[in-house]
Formats: sequence, structure tokens, C-alpha cells
Amino acid sequence: MSTSTVSATSAAPKKGGGRRKLTLPWILLMIAGGIALISLVRIISGADDLTSVGQVSGALQLAVPIALAGLGGLWAERAGVVNIGLEGMMILGTWFGAWAGYQWGPWTGVLMGIVGGAIGGLLHAIITVTFNVNHIVSGVAVNILAVGFTQYLSNFTFDTVPGGSSKQSPRIEPITEITIPGLSHWLATLQGKHWFLLSDIAGVLGGLVTNLSLLTVLAVLLVPATWWVLWRTAFGLRLRSCGENPIAAESLGVNVYKYKYIAVVVSGAMAGLGGAFLAIVSTGIYQEGQTGGRGYIGLAAMIFGNWMPGGMALGSGLFGFTYSLRLRGGSENVHAMLLLLAILLVLVVAWQLYKRKYVQAGIAAVCAAGLFLWYALTDAVPSQFVDAAPYVTTLLVLALSAQRLRMPKADGMPYRKGQGK
Repeated sequence: MSTSTVSATSAAPKKGGGRRKLTLPWILLMIAGGIALISLVRIISGADDLTSVGQVSGALQLAVPIALAGLGGLWAERAGVVNIGLEGMMILGTWFGAWAGYQWGPWTGVLMGIVGGAIGGLLHAIITVTFNVNHIVSGVAVNILAVGFTQYLSNFTFDTVPGGSSKQSPRIEPITEITIPGLSHWLATLQGKHWFLLSDIAGVLGGLVTNLSLLTVLAVLLVPATWWVLWRTAFGLRLRSCGENPIAAESLGVNVYKYKYIAVVVSGAMAGLGGAFLAIVSTGIYQEGQTGGRGYIGLAAMIFGNWMPGGMALGSGLFGFTYSLRLRGGSENVHAMLLLLAILLVLVVAWQLYKRKYVQAGIAAVCAAGLFLWYALTDAVPSQFVDAAPYVTTLLVLALSAQRLRMPKADGMPYRKGQGK
């Protein structure tokens, strides 16, 4: 057997090794299990708004900008560039989207929001790829520059037009929303029956076919489109090779610089689209500080999803759901979520005992008991906890999923053309 054959054999993945990938059937199974569990909590707690049509519709709208930022992070990091600057690129997207949107219509605003984010991505690429500056430092610089740049521009653009000020834009014409007639009403009626599981499924489906912005449809389609481009095309294989082993990619004739530039510019464009969505669809105006850290949360959703589009979408949906609970039902809904978390921790205890990890099981059991006690002894939770619930959820999810994460091997590592020679 030749040396090359031995090398190839040793490099090949071994059957049965590694962790199970988060494939579509597993994602659908997780979603189904989650709906069943939430339905059980709804029946016990009486918080019927947990899976209502309005709750699901609001959760989807809140999840989209986070998912777009997460997609942006995924594109960049799959090519080996850490993009902490997603927040700044989203800010550029909100400003450029609103600036063009109120003058020339919402779709022009969407296009300019993408351009604004792409400019931020291009700046990040120049700093990190060409000049080899630390990726974290560059990302922080992009965030700071974006805040200062948009504040400066607002002073002589929005401040001089009717309905605007130095901190917000005039109102933007809304993008068309679609509702499937008949089906939407039937699902809303079925959800109103509050039957176990059946009404919850109807509420979820109803939220996906009621008052749905066309831009939301476009954003959702970008998730499978990203998966197809990065995992089913030669272009995607070359781009991902730059994030795994750029020296080996270069030896095979891949222009590593070019693919890193493309990835980071697309990353910025995705984040810019998320910013434009916030300004045009979510609020209808640009407001200073309206991104609210969603760029960072999108990055957290991407990490939770193990640098895969499907897992990232799940993480974004989780944050959107908890954020919508806070906005719609406030204290009652978040109080019901205490019971949900306690039940989830009981499942974690069972899993850790099965894996014979007794210390972890003990810690999870203590936390579960504390949550059950908190739920039983109170009728509501403090308003401060309601406001913090989405962020606490993000931290808990990241902490619980940390053991199975596997980032691209060359993510964030410096690279110079020809360094492998």
C-alpha cells in the first residue's frame, strides 16, 4: 500500500466515530418534541398564549434579523474569518435601509441595507485578510465605526426632513404582507380550542401563514440556500476548505484570499439585510440603537448551531420565541417557562445518569428542583427577570451545548499567501 493511500485512509472519517450531525430529520424531531413539551406546559400552567398564532408570528419576526446575522457569521467563519463586527454591519444596514427606504420605497431600502452591510464586511475583510490584523480587534473597530458613522450621517440627513430627527428616520412604507385566506382563519379557530398538541400545532402553522412579510419569506429561504451553496457546490467546498486548512487549499490551486473576501462581504450583506429588516419590517423607521445587540446574539445562535445553518436557525428561533413571550405575555408567559426549563433539566438529569456522569446529573437535579420550587411558590416573576429572559436563555443554551461544538479548524487563525512553502 502506498504512502498516499495510507495517509488518505488515516485522514478519512471512521464509521461510528464523532458526534451525530444535526441533520434535517433530527431538527424536525427536535421541533416536534419541543412543541409537545410546550403544549404540556401550556396545559399545566394555563398560559394559553405560549403557542398562539400571534405569539408564533411575533417570534418569527423577531427571529429573522438574528438568523440573518447568524448566517452572516456562518459565511465568514466557514472561510476562517471571525466576524465580531456583525453588530456594526447590522447598524449600517438599518441606517442605509431607512435612508433609501423612506425616499425611494422599501425594496430600494432593502437593497441599500444589503449594500451598507456589505461595505462593513469589505472593510473587515481588508483589515483581517489583507493586513492580517487580529479578527476580534477588527470586528470591535467596525462596530465602533458603524455607530459613530451613522450618528454623524443622521445629523444632516434625517434631522433635516419632516418626521425625522438626529436619532430616527421618517416612516418607511411597509412591505406587502401575505395571509393565506381560509387556512389562516381555520388554524386560528383550531388554536382557540386549546386542545392538547393539536391546537399548538395549529398555532405554529397559523403563525407561518398569517401576516407574513415577503421579506420574511426571502430571509427564511436564505437558510436552505446557504446550506446548498456551502455544502453542495464546488464553490462552497473551496470556501470551507479555506476555513479548515488554507495552506492545503492553496496547494490545490484555491485562491484563499479571494474566497475569504467573498465570504466576509457576503457575511456583511447578510447582516445588513438583517438590519434593513429591523428598520423596514419590524418598526417601519430607523432608530438609533435599534439593533440591540442582535448581531452578537446572531453570533451566539451560530455557535449554538455548531456552525451549521439548521442549528443556527433553531438557535435564532429559540431567542425569537423567548423575546416574543416577553413582549406579549410578560410575567405570565415567562413564569410558565420556569416550568418548561425545570422539565428540560429533568430530561438532562436522565441523560447524564445514562451517560454515568453523576456530578453533572446532580447539578442539573438541584437546578431543576429549584425551578420547580420557584414555579410552585410564585404566580409571577419579577419584571427585571422578564426583560432579561431572552438573554439568560441564550447563555443557558450556549453553556449546555458547549461540549459538542466544533468550529472550523483555521477559524480566526492568521494566514499569508505562500506560507506553506
